[in-house]
This record gives sequence, structure tokens and C-alpha cells, in this order.
Amino acid sequence: MDPVKVLIIGAGSRGAGYATYAAEHPERAQVVGVAEPRAVHRNRLVEAHSIPAENVFTDWKQAAERPRIADAVLICTQDAMHADPAVAFADRSYHILLEKPMAPNEADCRRIVAAILRNKSIFAVGHVMRYTAYTRRLKALIDEGLIGEVVSIQHLEPVGYWHQAHSFVRGNWRNEAESSFMLLSKSCHDIDWLIHIMGARCARTSSFGSLLHFRREEQPAGAADRCLECAVEPNCPYSAKKIYLGRVERGGRGWPLEVLTPEPTVETITEALRTGPYGRCVYACDNDVVDHQVVHLEFEGGQTASFTMTAFSKAGHRQTRIFGTRGELIGNGIAIEHFDFLTDKTQVIDTRASDASIAGGHGGGDYNFMHSFVSALLENDPSHILSGPEETLQTHLAVFAAERARREGRVVEVDHK
Repeated sequence: MDPVKVLIIGAGSRGAGYATYAAEHPERAQVVGVAEPRAVHRNRLVEAHSIPAENVFTDWKQAAERPRIADAVLICTQDAMHADPAVAFADRSYHILLEKPMAPNEADCRRIVAAILRNKSIFAVGHVMRYTAYTRRLKALIDEGLIGEVVSIQHLEPVGYWHQAHSFVRGNWRNEAESSFMLLSKSCHDIDWLIHIMGARCARTSSFGSLLHFRREEQPAGAADRCLECAVEPNCPYSAKKIYLGRVERGGRGWPLEVLTPEPTVETITEALRTGPYGRCVYACDNDVVDHQVVHLEFEGGQTASFTMTAFSKAGHRQTRIFGTRGELIGNGIAIEHFDFLTDKTQVIDTRASDASIAGGHGGGDYNFMHSFVSALLENDPSHILSGPEETLQTHLAVFAAERARREGRVVEVDHK
């Protein structure tokens, strides 16, 4: 069987990460094309996968104008740049792997799904949390009735103080006009995960949250607008010197350093902090996304869930408590603790698996997601994908409803039509 041929649109961290699957499994997948405006990222992928010159593009439109050169396209561009290429490549009979979220607005999400259904494309959105060994085991335990009927779920996403500063204050997802709102860009797969675990559609939702801390009003007296020039920097936990120079001095070279410069060294990182966006004071950026949010979900069967996203934590695994009629499950992305109401006994189930490859991303979810997508294409069997286009649209609609609830201060029903 010939390997699946893939075209990468966007050769940043996500696109290059998914492409490593082909390097690890050349008998299953082959990268045959790339579209990426940044020369360094584009050339790295070209060299890593020996991509022929005629399949190297600076813009996705150039690739879309060509006769079909691959079986599938992996769209890993910024959030606001998903819809047009997704529709264009679907209409050219490509199968599509699309990084989450689908698009920053409901209309474009619906447009993508319509194109997928119209062309009968195999389609997968990067809700990688569904694909971890942890999630699969947790879901199986619930479906087997281990804790009876699930009544409610409590779920925490501890974004982490420095991750918030990096991605959502200084970085690419800091500003809604340039990317999307926080619940969509960071937490849409948490809402998707909750709906997946509950096994029911969300009926209505409420939400509260704001940009509380990372504002000019919170800037300490005497602080400068750049960390390299700041007298109070040594006492600031969000110091760019601490977050970035500290990492490179300890030998770090990958994410998040590679976001600042393709070749991280003390010298290149220092220059990036001196002149680029990642050297700015967190209280003097053009960010407007929330730094904390709670979402409440009511499902069609009457079950409930609460979700908390917060910047103000140690970065780490998500924490979940699931309450059933016959028991309780507590999970942290690795281990699942089960308490049984009948026996009053507790058991711990460890789902961890060591893998230094792409499997390390999102607890193995990145690898399993890509593996499932390739399997679906090799076998022409979309059942390998754990959320089809219509189900993915429903979870996005719940996210849009939750954000409307936050902005309007009311309970919002989810429109599933």
C-alpha cells in the first residue's frame, strides 16, 4: 500500500510537528509539499522531507491553483486563516486535517463543514485531547458504567502564569482581532472534551471572566515597557528575561524559544527581547483576551459541567473530577482515581506511556491524532477519527454560545440547527 501523500499549509510548530509523523513512519505517510511564507520554516521542512521544488509555495493559494498534488492537506495556519484554505482544498477533493479551532466565527465554521460534506472529504480537527491514552481509558470506564450515570463534571485548565504571558499576552493569541477569543483559541478542545466525556450535547451555558491582571493599570511603579530596560524586572514573575533567557541558559532550544527565533542562543534571544514582541512588559502589550474564565454547561439530559481556565497557576496537566451515581473519578491527564460508593474502596489506574517521539505532545494526543487521520485515509474509513465534521461543529457552537453568555451576562441556549 502506498503511503498517504500530504501537503503542509503552515510550517510552524504544529505543521512541523505533525510532519514528523511522516519521518517516523515513511511507509504510512509522505510529505510532498509545503506552503509557508517564512523562508526559514519553509526551508526546514523542505530539507527534512526532501520536498521537490515544484511543490514548495510561499502562499497556500499557489498550491490550491495547482492540480491535486497530495491525498490530504494539513492546515496549520493561524486561527483566522483556516476557513478559506479549508474550503478551497475541500473543493479540490483533498482530505483535510485542520488545526483547532476550525475558525474564529460561527459562519466560517459552518462554511467549512458544508464544504467537507459537499465533497465527502475525510476531515479531522485537532482536538488532540480526545486521542490520548488517558482520555480513551477514562471514556471507556464511564461507558462501561463504572460510576453509574454521570451527573456532573468539574474540569480545570491551569494554563500557567508563564504560558499565559508567552502566548496570550505577548504572543500570537493575545488579541482577538488577530486571532480569536481565549475560550476558542485555548480552550475549545476542553469544551469539546467535556462534551465527549459526557456523551451528550450541550443545551445551554453561562460564563464569567475578564482580563483582570495583564493591563496597564496593574503595571508596577517604576516599571519600563521592556524587560531588558526595567528596574523592577528582578521581582516580576512574568519577566521575559526569566522566562526566555533562563531557559536558553539552561540549554533549552525548542518551544517556546523557537517562537522568538529559529536558532535560539543567548545572543539571538537577547536581540529578540530587545526588539521583538516577546520582550515587552506584560502590562504594556496590546492584549485583550481574558486571563481567567469559568463556563457552566447544562446538557440535554440534565447533567452539568463546570470549566475553569486560569492563567494564575503552575503550568501542568488538566484536573478533572467526574461525579456519578455509583462512584467518582478524579483524573490529572496521567492517572485516574476511582472511588466506588458500594465498596468504599479506591483504586488508581495509571495510563502513562513513555515515548520521546511526537507522542510527547499533549500526552500522546498529537501522535495518536495524526496516526488516526492517516489510518482513516489508508483504509478509507473515517471511523478512525473520533469527532466528525458535524460533531465538531456542535462543540464549536457550544463555545460560541459560552462566549456570548460571558459578554452578554446571560444564559444562552446552544443552537444545534
